[in-house]
Amino acid sequence: MDRLQTATAPALGRVLMCIVFIAAGLGKLADPAGTMGYIASKGLPLPEVAYAGAVAVELGGGVLLLVGLLTRWVALVLALFCLVTAFVFHGFGDMNNQIHAMKNFAMAGGFLFVFANGAGAWSVDAMLRARRAA
Repeated sequence: MDRLQTATAPALGRVLMCIVFIAAGLGKLADPAGTMGYIASKGLPLPEVAYAGAVAVELGGGVLLLVGLLTRWVALVLALFCLVTAFVFHGFGDMNNQIHAMKNFAMAGGFLFVFANGAGAWSVDAMLRARRAA
């Protein structure tokens, strides 16, 4: 693989992975009452706190992943978030929820790959690493 491929693939992968989280975070910001009601309907305590945490992880983590800042740690948090939400909010009660849970497992796997390999050349992490080396 040439340099363009090795730089482009991780950047494009980060963009594709973060879209769902940024969109979900913005959706939660647009309907806080509905989101907190949904969280409460699953029997979770302190829906306001869970709501704030979900917005922070989805929107904050999505943006950090997009630009490639603190990428490994953000990817680890997003992987854990995907696994927790797969079991708490999707489960395996019907085919639709099974599909959503399996999607979360696949995303968690992708995030673990990012955790292991980093953000790639086109990222804030790489820029900061180059700056420290200079």
